[in-house]
Amino acid sequence: RQNNMNTTQKLYMMNQFPNNPDQQVTLANWRTSPYNKWAFQHVRELVPSANIQNNPSKAQNLPQEKYDFSAVKVELDNQSQLTYEEFLKITDTDALIILKDGIIIEERYFHEMARSTPHILMSVSKSILGLLIGILIDQKIFKAADKVCAILPELNSTAYKEATIRDLLDMRTGVTFVEDYLATSGLMIDYRKATNWNPLENNESPSDLRSFYRLLDKKSHPDGKQFNYVSPNSDLLGWIIERSTGERFSDLLSDLFWKPLGATMPSYITVDRLGAPRVAGGLCTTAIDLALVGQLFLDYGFTNGQQILPKNWLQDIQENGSRDAWLEGNFAEYFPNRDMHYRSKWYVDHGANDSKAELVFGLGVHGQNLFINSKNRIVIAKFSSQAAPLDPHLIPMTCKWVRTLINELEDC
Repeated sequence: RQNNMNTTQKLYMMNQFPNNPDQQVTLANWRTSPYNKWAFQHVRELVPSANIQNNPSKAQNLPQEKYDFSAVKVELDNQSQLTYEEFLKITDTDALIILKDGIIIEERYFHEMARSTPHILMSVSKSILGLLIGILIDQKIFKAADKVCAILPELNSTAYKEATIRDLLDMRTGVTFVEDYLATSGLMIDYRKATNWNPLENNESPSDLRSFYRLLDKKSHPDGKQFNYVSPNSDLLGWIIERSTGERFSDLLSDLFWKPLGATMPSYITVDRLGAPRVAGGLCTTAIDLALVGQLFLDYGFTNGQQILPKNWLQDIQENGSRDAWLEGNFAEYFPNRDMHYRSKWYVDHGANDSKAELVFGLGVHGQNLFINSKNRIVIAKFSSQAAPLDPHLIPMTCKWVRTLINELEDC
């Protein structure tokens, strides 16, 4: 069945030695098109990483029942339509898994990807981080109301001096940091170099993620106010986790989440030169295992006879969070006219007062998505290699496509 659902498209990159310059994927070009089509499936060959082991003896094997999506069309704002296949192509899809009631009804791979291939999640990594935080809070390792500097006194001289773990979780710190994915200089480039994601310039001294926080010493507004998307907030949670538990993030995620989940394959996460994990965007998993995360959310955190995630944490994600903070923030423009909030690293679209259309989702640059529709028990995991980090046309188009699929599958 997997072979029947696999769409092979040869990339003609990294297939010679030595490679021609126009086929060579490097640390300098790995997030740009077309090199990202290869790189997003081979991140650990470019950036150092830490393994996140699964438990093969408990790996889930979901049932499969193919659904025919060939008649599905997406209505665009200009009154035109896209067929299902056209949508997958225009959004540079690398992999797609759709679950309905825990059954795989669609499984597709492109650009030489396969079921066993890990692909970078980008900021969907944050959503999985948010679930691990819920486990640790339930274990009373720390509380959401705890001050960051009570755990990390090294940050007393930074903009995080008064911030809480809840401020980090909900992207509501006041730290001054412009998340400009097209930047060529400034703090964003310093951040990427610190995480090993960008090459150093000639004669430039190597940095590291945790030393980078010394540069974040300015605030634009008080903590706890509007949504302010700052990826270093999430990496700071990774540091808090390791300081509070005395364990590596990768080992904790494996023991508390990946193994109990029944993940089918190991995953991995990029690390800086000193081993600090890039929890804000460096997690790499298979598409089927990302879909299992969505199914776990649907099943209130319970799987394989075990309560992995606290049910009240998942309910809090769906029900709490500030709509006003979202509207005042810097991401609402990508979701025009949607009633939304952001909570514990998850986006929640309330479906314009239609509970059947409510979506909880994770979003990563270049088209990484995990959508969860509780009412109809639908999970959609989609990996992509889009050229633009945040495409103002493809993001709302993808959300419209998801709502089209929900309507299509509502009564099946």
